[in-house]
Amino acid sequence: MKYFTKELYEEMQIRGYLVFPETKKDWEDDIAWHLSEGLNFEEIRRCNLEDKKEHLLKYLPAFFHPYIQDGTINSQFPSDELRKMADQWKMKYDERTKAIGVTYRNYYESIKGSLPEFVIQLIDKSLHDAEITSIEIPSKDMFIMTLDCRGGYHYLTDVRLTFTGVKNVQPTNLSVGSGWLYDEVYLTETGFELHVLLDGPLMEFTISAKNVNIEIIS
Repeated sequence: MKYFTKELYEEMQIRGYLVFPETKKDWEDDIAWHLSEGLNFEEIRRCNLEDKKEHLLKYLPAFFHPYIQDGTINSQFPSDELRKMADQWKMKYDERTKAIGVTYRNYYESIKGSLPEFVIQLIDKSLHDAEITSIEIPSKDMFIMTLDCRGGYHYLTDVRLTFTGVKNVQPTNLSVGSGWLYDEVYLTETGFELHVLLDGPLMEFTISAKNVNIEIIS
């Protein structure tokens, strides 16, 4: 991926981590809810921080690190200082990701008229949150992927993508159950190259082909 990279996706999760309760009452109500459900608020927060710690330290500036190391980034109601730092970081992140989106969209619009009809449909009718249910490679120049789109934005049923004139596929051993996150398409001399960021595990899938057919399976 040139634009919507694994790193950008990981950073996106960190951005969500820096959304704090608006008021002290909201914070106390959250604690009270956990207690009413028999849940250990402190332990859940500790485990959540441990799960995210590597990426928090990787993507957040050094002035966040003391809050991460001592656990106060999510174990206490945020101080005014922490909230201000988080708001500033999120604003810069949002500006950067918006610029990345505009840059890719401008590139896509510049090549759209040269892409096959179904490639355009593939991008314009996003497969975000669709789940891979099967992979077939009937020949060296054909690749078939079936997806369950019921949790997505379009189709809302099973869809079969048949890539023809395939020149390259990396990797070929995709995991059934992987989720479709983001995609990018590039124009090539022989057709197009599709890059897809998948989750479960987080990885990039790339396929170069001459064309693709989209079949809705009812």
